[in-house]
Amino acid sequence: MAKKKVTDEAPKHRDNPNVMGLHSAVVEQPITQTLELNYMPYAMSVIVSRAIPEIDGFKPAHRKLLYTMYKMGLLTGARTKSANIVGQTMKLNPHGDAAIYDTMVRLSRGYGALLHPLVDSKGNFGKVYSRDMAWAASRYTEAKLDGIAAEFFRDIDQDAVDFQDNYDGTLREPCLLPTTFPNVLVSANQGIAVGMASNLCGFNLGEVCDAAVAYLKDPNADLLSILKAPDFSTGGQLLYDGAEMAGIYETGRGSFKVRAKWRYQKEGNLIEIYEIPYTTTTEAIIDKVAELIKLGKVREIADMRDETDLSGLKLTIDLKRGTDPEKLMHKLFRSTTLQDSFPCNFNILIAGTPRVMGVREILGEWTAWRIESVRRRVYFTLKKREEKLHLLKGLKKILLDIDRAIRIIRETEEDAEVIPNLMIGFGIDDVQAEFVAEIKLRNINKEYILKRVEETSLLEEEIADLKDLVNSPGRIKGVIAEELKAVKKKYAVPRRTEILYEFETAQETEAAQEAPDYPVHVFVSREGYFKKITPQSLRMSGEQKYKEGDGPSAYWETTNREELLVFTDKQQCYKARLSDFDDSKASVLGDYLPTKLGMDQGEGVAFACLAQGYAPHVLFFFQNGKVARVELSAYATQSKRKKLTGAYSDKSPLVTALVLKEDAEVAVHSTDGRCLVFHTASLAPKTTRSTQGVNVLTLKGKHTLAGAELLSQSNIGNAARFRGRTLPATGSLLRPEDKKIPDQLTME
Repeated sequence: MAKKKVTDEAPKHRDNPNVMGLHSAVVEQPITQTLELNYMPYAMSVIVSRAIPEIDGFKPAHRKLLYTMYKMGLLTGARTKSANIVGQTMKLNPHGDAAIYDTMVRLSRGYGALLHPLVDSKGNFGKVYSRDMAWAASRYTEAKLDGIAAEFFRDIDQDAVDFQDNYDGTLREPCLLPTTFPNVLVSANQGIAVGMASNLCGFNLGEVCDAAVAYLKDPNADLLSILKAPDFSTGGQLLYDGAEMAGIYETGRGSFKVRAKWRYQKEGNLIEIYEIPYTTTTEAIIDKVAELIKLGKVREIADMRDETDLSGLKLTIDLKRGTDPEKLMHKLFRSTTLQDSFPCNFNILIAGTPRVMGVREILGEWTAWRIESVRRRVYFTLKKREEKLHLLKGLKKILLDIDRAIRIIRETEEDAEVIPNLMIGFGIDDVQAEFVAEIKLRNINKEYILKRVEETSLLEEEIADLKDLVNSPGRIKGVIAEELKAVKKKYAVPRRTEILYEFETAQETEAAQEAPDYPVHVFVSREGYFKKITPQSLRMSGEQKYKEGDGPSAYWETTNREELLVFTDKQQCYKARLSDFDDSKASVLGDYLPTKLGMDQGEGVAFACLAQGYAPHVLFFFQNGKVARVELSAYATQSKRKKLTGAYSDKSPLVTALVLKEDAEVAVHSTDGRCLVFHTASLAPKTTRSTQGVNVLTLKGKHTLAGAELLSQSNIGNAARFRGRTLPATGSLLRPEDKKIPDQLTME
């Protein structure tokens, strides 16, 4: 229960009425009622009206500032003092001048937080990559809207979006800005609300426009091949992990790494860092490097200084003699924010409701909203054309007898009777009569009237076209696509953030080399127990120990630096280096993989294999008779990820899997005793891990695929009898002399 203090005023002294006192009482109130009445309105206000961006890519503070600048004529006019803009914006935004100016700074070209700045600034606006560089006061700087802002206001006066009252009801402001491109994906945005947050990274404008056009044509288009990766105004290098990026595009959550760009200057023996991750600052980097030097963890640096000037960012590191710059930078990448993660949380307000969405879903919402905006714009134009046509039809009626119209006006005694008399005389309505009555005397000639009447047929054609456009979603999508292409042509710029697809070799090899390299024997049991035994220990050991009912499942001879891939019955893949496991003995059960790898509750081992340089392929055999051939490279990740989701298809239960170093013949068995032999060359390898595969074994009734093995490891006689000419095939029944359905399936 929450306690609420109620205070009443009362005389403190009965004999002195001028002396007032306070009598207070505490009233108990349910905590749920306190939250509902006091906390929830505040939380909802922060979420809906302040911190979370909407589908146009703006928070309310951004929208109010930009609309104020538009109404001030700053889209085409000269710059004005920032203080003037701040003062005018306070008519829409009551949060104070400091908050408004901070908002304008972050949208400015000088600050550099956006790929496409919305405010054309003049003066000191600070820098996004500096923590300590303060921007000048608003009275010293000037600003106007940047050219790209025209794409936010093109339809603003054509009823494309709804308007609402400002905080005191004296002005009207747009609820959203009718952006002609998905600005929500172009302009980076961050917000912290109550109980939730939003963190949107920016994407390249050209790629976003291409992706939006592709989505308009096909909602199932491969967006990852078009919208390659995020792009940042500070540049840097994005370490591309295809699986992680696909997850971000699908769910709107996840993270990726960005590292600084640098160059080595042999003359002077120094390193110059000229682009850093968007999430850090030069001061944070220098402070961390200084800390590492002080702790003795970095000894290769003689000096580090900030040489940023008007030409751009530059951090200089003086190296000691004999220092390898590559190794030093890899060490700094691991230990400082010269390599940093960007956490994605694509939380956007849709119709007042916060939703975390992937890129495809965001494009879907933006497309639906933009289609409605364009429809409203076209309908607005249609109504204007219909009003004009209505007036011209009235004018057409007086064409045959202009003199009569003049006579009616001239002979009407009272001004108020002119309109009714024209309506009666020509059979027109009051709007048409008002239009006729307002024609100037010099325009009462046949030439003028004939020209106006000629517009009638053109207007009728235009109106028919506009009506067709309003009622045709396909045509509206075409209009949106053309606008997107025009935006790309006019404003698109090359990517600033470089995408690194192959970057792990130096860093990962260095990390791998830290582990000792020696030969080992690896055993995995059917229940998921793992043992790594050295050859010496294995020679001295007796029989392998297993739990009751358990037994061997896989065995390899390899080295301590090899990687192990463990596939689970929940379509996940866990990765680990053999060096992460302690050397064991044959007389112990070994490490239980679900516990050692931190698997989810109830998750078990389905299949395990060695990475072997990620060169082999994996064949997944499913109960429904399908076989998926996936390149093992699809499980290679540039980051040190320990867990991959969607490791294989979940459409049918997995029966077994085989690792292929080279194409070979495989024998598959069904539960009705049939066997089919086929060559793996007939299966095309896929890079998509969750591929459903192709149908290989045709099953009858309720029978399923029961197992698979390499033909070379089986004892099937007369293999030609079981080979299928085409796939899928039913196979042939195994004869008693060559029938083999093993009790235990060997995994390689």
